[in-house]
Amino acid sequence: MARKFFVGGNWKCNGTTEEVKKIVTTLNQAEVPSHDVVEVVVSPPFVFLTLVKSLLRSDFHVAAQNCWVRKGGAFTGEVSAEMLVNLGVPWVIIGHSERRALLNESNEFVGDKVAYALSQGLKVIACVGETLEQRESGSTMSVVAAQTKAIAEKITNWDNVVLAYEPVWAIGTGKVATPAQAQEVHCELRKWLSENVGADIAASTRIIYGGSVNGANCRELAGQPDVDGFLVGGASLKPEFVDIIKSATVKKN
Repeated sequence: MARKFFVGGNWKCNGTTEEVKKIVTTLNQAEVPSHDVVEVVVSPPFVFLTLVKSLLRSDFHVAAQNCWVRKGGAFTGEVSAEMLVNLGVPWVIIGHSERRALLNESNEFVGDKVAYALSQGLKVIACVGETLEQRESGSTMSVVAAQTKAIAEKITNWDNVVLAYEPVWAIGTGKVATPAQAQEVHCELRKWLSENVGADIAASTRIIYGGSVNGANCRELAGQPDVDGFLVGGASLKPEFVDIIKSATVKKN
């Protein structure tokens, strides 16, 4: 089955009310391929989720950047999956490398989070990826497989999961995995899914690339057979995000 191209914009910890309105206006005015060609999701900080949702065009959706691992309660500073569902937020990003590195989120914790979010009806962008040291030591695939395995052990249904491969050394550094490097890991990840989860799931699960994706490099990356879209950081705050969405047409041609 054809995998629908997926473009996510991770705004990270950025924005004021005025800046957010400006970004949304740019997106709302953009001419992009139809929803049957590309699925577009933007992920503002928690405090702007409802604002963005209320202003954003109906063919684009919003995602939270994180959620708590269990039902809400006495967890100061956390936001639960139930709250996101209550707000009508359909997507959540889980396991981003910044949270793994800065907040020590373990593979197991990320797996638990993914499973809980799915159980509450959220769709999940689950992030995996290796550091520069891990790549240079030749352990890219073992690291990414371990991260994916921790998720696979906790869930049975992959229909609402998008896997995002984000080499940590390429996030915000300006370094980009070459199209061949991205394709190699995506292909190996799909092979891992096929061997450990199931061939059907491997064929249907979208594996998107993140790591300094921009208007200049997106078309070549999109042309790789196992790259099913992007999770965009810095460039998602700029007008070039529209060019990245348009790169979905590469798959049709």
